Amino acid sequence: MTTATAFTQHEVAIIYLARMVEEDKSYWTPGGGRPGFALSLAQKLHAPNVMRMTEEGCISAQPYFPIEPFMYMGGARSNYRGVLWTSMNQICYYNTLGLVDYAILMVLEVDPYGNFNSSMIGGDYYHPQRRFGGAGGANEMASLAWRTLLVTDQDRRKFVKKCNFITSPGYLDGSPNARERAGMPAGTGPYRVVNSEAIFGYDEKTHYMKLLAISSWTTVAEVLSKMDFEPLIAEKVETLKPPTEEELTILRTEMDPEGRVVGAGEWILLE
Repeated sequence: MTTATAFTQHEVAIIYLARMVEEDKSYWTPGGGRPGFALSLAQKLHAPNVMRMTEEGCISAQPYFPIEPFMYMGGARSNYRGVLWTSMNQICYYNTLGLVDYAILMVLEVDPYGNFNSSMIGGDYYHPQRRFGGAGGANEMASLAWRTLLVTDQDRRKFVKKCNFITSPGYLDGSPNARERAGMPAGTGPYRVVNSEAIFGYDEKTHYMKLLAISSWTTVAEVLSKMDFEPLIAEKVETLKPPTEEELTILRTEMDPEGRVVGAGEWILLE
């Protein structure tokens, strides 16, 4: 594998996520964006037998790239060779049975305990400065999937002490058994937060966010400067390997040659 020296922030986040995907596990993702691309990249590279579930209800699809704009949800190519096409409600029912190992979710804001907002920014819920798509199936997935992987950018506006609005639950207030008291299954909850600069986990006892790893082109101090709160820090913060040319070639030539998803974000240039 050849280490790449030029890539976008979205490419990095997709690749970090893809490397975390485990073979023979079930994953729920939105139709497109970084979560869906990461799962497809993993299927092409090392995990061909993962079971993917999408919010519109398709199971075990093998997306046929490239996919036309705005056709990631419900399109023929995005759900190519799916073994079953049900509904969002049906997928959520499967989740209540414990059949979803991982959910990969995009977030606008995330707080220290993994509660996150995907609904609105500024003002109040009824009079926001900007309203977004909301939960979709994210609340059910964050509540019931065994592990949740959250995706956002490294930014003080994203890593906040308190969300403008909690769309989906993490570890709530972080107290022991908080999720269980709220009716959620034991052993579920946020697992990782991933972006182009760092990967975070959660302390097993306090459920407070913990910095686990950083990209080779940044520092712990730089990552912390882009947060509205200070996370716990692992005794040994790992350094993540940069993307490879092989990974980028698949993203750029097979999956998204027009760069609508992978081309987003700032470019990162390594010396």
